[in-house]
Amino acid sequence: MNRQRTGNAPASSQVLPADAAAALLVGRVWDAATGGPRPVRVDGEDVYDLFPVAPTVAALLERPDPVADLLAVTGSPRWQLSELLAATFAEDQHRSQLLTPVDLQVVKACGVTFVDSMIERVIEERCAGDPTRAASIRQSLTTVLSAEIGDIEPGTVEADRVKHVLLKEGLWSQYLEVGLGPDPEVFTKAPVLASVGTGARIGVASFSDWNNPEPELVLIADSRGQARGCTLGNDVNLRDVEGRSALLLGMAKDNNASSAIGPFIRLFHDSFALEDAREERLQLRVTGAADGYELVGENNVARLSRSFERLLSATHGDHHQYPDGFALYTGTLFAPVQDRGAPGEGFTHRLGDQVNISSEHLGALINEVGAAEQLPRWEFGIRSLMDYLQQETRRAED
Repeated sequence: MNRQRTGNAPASSQVLPADAAAALLVGRVWDAATGGPRPVRVDGEDVYDLFPVAPTVAALLERPDPVADLLAVTGSPRWQLSELLAATFAEDQHRSQLLTPVDLQVVKACGVTFVDSMIERVIEERCAGDPTRAASIRQSLTTVLSAEIGDIEPGTVEADRVKHVLLKEGLWSQYLEVGLGPDPEVFTKAPVLASVGTGARIGVASFSDWNNPEPELVLIADSRGQARGCTLGNDVNLRDVEGRSALLLGMAKDNNASSAIGPFIRLFHDSFALEDAREERLQLRVTGAADGYELVGENNVARLSRSFERLLSATHGDHHQYPDGFALYTGTLFAPVQDRGAPGEGFTHRLGDQVNISSEHLGALINEVGAAEQLPRWEFGIRSLMDYLQQETRRAED
């Protein structure tokens, strides 16, 4: 059974980047007046409608110079950020609300991109989905795997040597293959238009008893595979489901409201470039609504085992194209092991958990955990978006 929303809307300053005055931020707003989504520029408290420039965020990022397009925006703002946040966190369907900043982009994800998370995936596999076995297996595996793997670069001769050592010791795993081998794991996290943004509830399926948030930096790429900006993401994960079989990855990763992306896309330009994103540190805080439990963690993007360029090229190239661009979760260093219930069982979500993923230059993605089956159904898909665009085109012609 799902529970009612808790807490008040954050102040705008709690969602915006620390250097918001220098940031070029793109978002999306559900416009209550016209009944559909609008791309927007967020400039501090002021939110400007970009629909006359480009009707979708995907279209905006395909333009020759979206940075110049944002800098050229003039006139009066259409919304105030504080009002949008208030309506979003209250789930007030009668007022305009914030949405995830991605629209037609395919939502992809890379997994096992950090040594720490790679070891946790091996533990899940050995547990076969049983969280009660995690602590003992973690103790036996972590020391030997950390010693063998260390700071080895994936796909190198040294990585291949370690692979053969671990095979001989009976420790090889499909997760070590994508963690150390030449090719990263790339999967589809969510369908187009299925992700949720800051202030929305995120979904954990009721058939899972062992699950966790995954705080990640999300690259936003255009149809050429070029990263035009980045944002924050929560790759909600069902550890027990994937632990039973890697072939259940879709069941573990793609559920109602299980992909959260936001709050805004920060375009790369002078004040914040791709090189700066490599050094971003993501902070995670989970606060239990009923038990007072608190979990904190950090994802240090600089510790990625593969470069952004390698992850992008593994996703896009002659082997696969994305004509509307793509959002790419880049993986997480953080895997929660702190006990919440019985000793040795580690962390799992409970309904009402408040999940806050934040960073200095990207702001804060804030969501409350709900049961995926009880959250608002995903109803606004590609056909609905096309209908809305046609409606607005006719309105402009009248």
